[in-house]
Amino acid sequence: MMTRILLPLCLLAATLLSCAAPARADRDAVQFGVNIHVPKDATVQDAVCFFCSVQVDGDVNGDVVVFFGNVRLNGNAHHDVVNFFGTVTAEPNATIGDDLVKFFGAVRLGNNVHISKDMVVMFGSLHEASTVIVGGDHVYFPIWIFLAPLLLLILIVMGIVSGLRGWQHRRRMAGYPFPPLP
Repeated sequence: MMTRILLPLCLLAATLLSCAAPARADRDAVQFGVNIHVPKDATVQDAVCFFCSVQVDGDVNGDVVVFFGNVRLNGNAHHDVVNFFGTVTAEPNATIGDDLVKFFGAVRLGNNVHISKDMVVMFGSLHEASTVIVGGDHVYFPIWIFLAPLLLLILIVMGIVSGLRGWQHRRRMAGYPFPPLP
């Protein structure tokens, strides 16, 4: 009975795997836990990094995407630079061809950094030189906008828990005819 079900499933899986199109990532740099470094005269298509950092001294023709790591840009990123939970540092005269998007962390932009489209910094800090050029929108939400409501919510929950514990304690003590001995 089991082979009647298992055999067709295996044949279907083999057929689907043989028909799958191979991925084309000849010039992409994709790493998990290992830092990516693009040397001065080198070019990669996309640089994607999870739990590691990317340092670009050369050119990235596509996007730079980093989760839980840092981006250091000394060269050119011709499309987007996206970073979650890390730091983005663009050295003087670096260029970003499209957007810079940053969530939870710091952005440091040196002199004459050029961002062709939008710059979005959500829940982090922004340190930029006066000569930074942003071609599109410049959106910045500091970390306190995220932390202040979160802190208020934590204080409200702590107040409710403290009130409930005090009410339960008073209710328990009301059953004693005299205060209990320590």
